[in-house]
Amino acid sequence: MPILSIFKSTVLLLFLVFSSCKGQQKETNSVSTVQVASPAPIKVAANRTEAYLPLLKEKKVGIVANPTSVIFNEHGHTHLVDSLLSSGIDVKKVFAPEHGFRGTADAGEHVKDGLDTRTGLPIISLYGKNRKPSKEQLSGLDLIIFDIQDVGVRFYTFIATLQLVMEGCAENNVPIMVLDRPNPNGHYVDGPTMMEEHAGYLGMNTIPLVYGMTMGEYAQLLNGEGWLENGSKADLTVIALENYTHDSEYHLPIRPSPNLPNDTSITLYPSLGLFEGTNVNAGRGTEFQFQRYGASFMDSTAYDFSYVPNPNFGSKHPKEEGKTCYGRDLSQTPRMNEVTMEWIIDAYNNTLDKSKFFLTSGFTKHAGTPLLQKQIEQGMTNEEIKATWQDDLENFKKIRKKYLIYD
Repeated sequence: MPILSIFKSTVLLLFLVFSSCKGQQKETNSVSTVQVASPAPIKVAANRTEAYLPLLKEKKVGIVANPTSVIFNEHGHTHLVDSLLSSGIDVKKVFAPEHGFRGTADAGEHVKDGLDTRTGLPIISLYGKNRKPSKEQLSGLDLIIFDIQDVGVRFYTFIATLQLVMEGCAENNVPIMVLDRPNPNGHYVDGPTMMEEHAGYLGMNTIPLVYGMTMGEYAQLLNGEGWLENGSKADLTVIALENYTHDSEYHLPIRPSPNLPNDTSITLYPSLGLFEGTNVNAGRGTEFQFQRYGASFMDSTAYDFSYVPNPNFGSKHPKEEGKTCYGRDLSQTPRMNEVTMEWIIDAYNNTLDKSKFFLTSGFTKHAGTPLLQKQIEQGMTNEEIKATWQDDLENFKKIRKKYLIYD
């Protein structure tokens, strides 16, 4: 065969191979760019106005609310109270939980009755001289709306407020409507279970530290299990979330209380919140609340991190105020799926004078049991301690399952 013919044949063959490869590459690229539809955004119950506004017509309404009680819109958000008033709903009074209606009070600080300067509505404190709304306070109301963002931790006091409001409503024949919101710690159940003899405002029922339920689901549990005082039942309506499951990750656009500023603090709160029952500082008095821990009486040689708490928004008198605290920075911790005792064990083991560590009564109220303090003092590991919770957790999960609204 002449050389020119061989050259032409070779060029033709290379062209065909190149064209084939290019076609395959194009096909491969087209497959890799297929878009997967993102899940529909979660719609909080307050935004589902079509589901509840018709139920409020011609009713005298009271609202249990705080700064998280908002309707989201293109401008950001509008407070539920303002929105209802603008819709012509006859809102008569506001009931304020811990931290107050506008959220300016310290943790544990009494909230005073007063008038809301924006609306002129009377504000009735549920974190002052009484925590259950009285017959007089509920008088003249046809319905109570409860709309507060929870974080799913037993000693976070808003579930206690929910229970006492439900009891007050049940005792005085006032229906209650819960506008549901996501639980950012709703994807697991863990931690020590409250013992009945130690129940109080930091845990009114025999539930685990992290209970994996929304406010709406928990309200159904309180009614269904007869856990309201004297076994009474509230006339309850739950307006459900849309597009939510317990595995949903939810970013809270408004801090739920002064010392939970971001997602990291909320995911760490179940574990670091136990430091509230000790003399160790858990970030109050800094801009990293519940994202670090430390104390001046901990071994400085064991840590390469330190900080100094000072009075700030939400913490007028933080533990270890003005002192150099040695401990750990946890601000880069990813989303948690469990309660861990590792950090509190670490802090205890590195406390030079162990008698300074626990506030025994306070720790029992937060843990729900005196056993946890004893286990830490006895040197049990995180794994050994968690193993003692399992039977109670399994029992609670069976109860919980009956009242779940979401997958």
